[in-house]
Amino acid sequence: MSEERNIKTVERDRIGKILYILYLLLLVGAAVLIARIVYIQLFYAPNQKILKALTPASIEKRIEPVRGNIIDCNGRLLAMSFPTYQIYMDCTVLKDKNTPEEEEQWIAKVRELSIGLAEVYGDKEATAYYKLIRDGRKSGRKYVKIGHKIGRNDYNRVINLPLFREGRYKSGMIVEQENIRQYPYGKLARRTIGFVRNNKAEEVTNNHVGLEGKFDYILHGREGVEWLRSTDYGRVVNSDSAYVKAIDGQNLQTTINIDYQDIADKALREEIEIEPDLEGGCMVLMEVKTGAIRAMVNLLRSNESGNFEEIQNLAIGRKAEPGSVFKTVTLMSVLNDGFVKSLDQTIPTNHGKVAHTGIPVDKHIGDWEYSHHTNRISVLDGFKISSNYVFGTLAVENYKGKKGANRFIQNIYNYKLGEAFDFDLDGLQTPTIPTPETRYWTDTDLGVMGYGYSTGETPLHIITFYNAIANKGRMMKPYLVNGPSVLNAAICSKAVADTMTRALRAVTEEGTARRLKDAKCNVAGKTGTSFATFDNGKYEDASGRRKYQGTFVGFFPAEDPQYSIICTIYSKPTSKSFQGGGIPAKAIKTVIDKLYNIDPYWRGKLTKAK
Repeated sequence: MSEERNIKTVERDRIGKILYILYLLLLVGAAVLIARIVYIQLFYAPNQKILKALTPASIEKRIEPVRGNIIDCNGRLLAMSFPTYQIYMDCTVLKDKNTPEEEEQWIAKVRELSIGLAEVYGDKEATAYYKLIRDGRKSGRKYVKIGHKIGRNDYNRVINLPLFREGRYKSGMIVEQENIRQYPYGKLARRTIGFVRNNKAEEVTNNHVGLEGKFDYILHGREGVEWLRSTDYGRVVNSDSAYVKAIDGQNLQTTINIDYQDIADKALREEIEIEPDLEGGCMVLMEVKTGAIRAMVNLLRSNESGNFEEIQNLAIGRKAEPGSVFKTVTLMSVLNDGFVKSLDQTIPTNHGKVAHTGIPVDKHIGDWEYSHHTNRISVLDGFKISSNYVFGTLAVENYKGKKGANRFIQNIYNYKLGEAFDFDLDGLQTPTIPTPETRYWTDTDLGVMGYGYSTGETPLHIITFYNAIANKGRMMKPYLVNGPSVLNAAICSKAVADTMTRALRAVTEEGTARRLKDAKCNVAGKTGTSFATFDNGKYEDASGRRKYQGTFVGFFPAEDPQYSIICTIYSKPTSKSFQGGGIPAKAIKTVIDKLYNIDPYWRGKLTKAK
């Protein structure tokens, strides 16, 4: 019995040793395996040649979303994305899986497909398409180009052709989509609508221009992604890869009325195309009560073609000395500050010489003294004849000294003529306003500011100021997209705005803008003419030629303003004279008369208001 127990004990010990050894072996194996895993994870690098040979190269492809449309205030398309489709074909699809009978059926469908492709594309005979696909199948081509790019309608026809209608995995059909931007109204408002250049290698100063550029984040949408794997004959979509769908861009509605844009564009072109000495011009039409811009025309003569094209946004991107349209700023300032109580208030004519300044003599005052047999002139008459003397004197006499000059300049800033306010297009220039602190200051500096020199303003700044007068002192921010907002709730009282309107009406009825007297509604506004400096800082070149800037700005109908409008033209060096009361006033009269015929405001109003 004892011997049997010993045998069992020995057997048990032998089994235990075997299990122990197995345990040790497994433990060592596990340790080696873990060490190997750690090594592979942290240190192992496969042979790159072998890896490249055995691993299909994958390429990330970005899927472009359909860009949102830009539409005018009435919902008409100004910019739209037009999808085009390029069809390719994997001619090897199912080739290794088909039975002889199935392969024969597949080829028969190719014959029918070829007939349909010839009808849709019209560039090849059906036999040529059949040969293209058969040759591709024989040679194992996986990426055969079918025809040219097609639009949506033809694409719908193609995907419903025999074989292709069975889907990609049976037909081998591959589709690549590209969205092309189209502008249904051609070059109308093209600088305002703008563009986005996607070619980063292209050397351009700005790839994002106009509304297309400023609101690219809304219009573009969100890209999708899919993975492609390289083949010997091209690329095909890897059906096993992750796919993220693109999210199309949103539409953008603008304040532009394309009918009004067309009217303004044609009116300005009609006046400037016949003048070889003109470099360009711009026009802005704005709704008084809201600040909505209904038309923005920017025409610059192309160096290549010599034609006027929308190359640069002059309305916001070119600032210059505004000339006499700035006299309205001086008039509002002296009225607001109480220095002038009435437009009928008079000052001495002083033979046109602004006292204590180096300002040139205003010869118009000499003519006034002679024709009116008087040595005094009213503020209103000085405004009507656009006298530099009158407004230089108003500035110098009422804003003397550093303190007075700073008060005048502060008024300019209150009228938002000293800052680049936020606007729906990039590129709005900051005005230039000199101050006693930034330069050697004299009364001459103050006097020339009083009639529109030594400052720099864009046309958009000027029309914004005049629009506030039309709106009884409430200054609205011009906008193309984002909606109405107020820049200054009251740049003047209603009484001052009414007085200013009276002065501006006198200019069109009896003053320098009399050609607007015959417009189909009453107009209030001001002309302005200034000279641009040459590189040497002078206003004339060696031949005595000058570069003119002529402007008319105002609003209509004067008794119940609905729109404000500005037109500015720019000349090359010329011996001709281009005044604000000439081409700008003529172009604006054309616009007003045509709007009178189509704008809802005048429906049923057959006579000119008095």
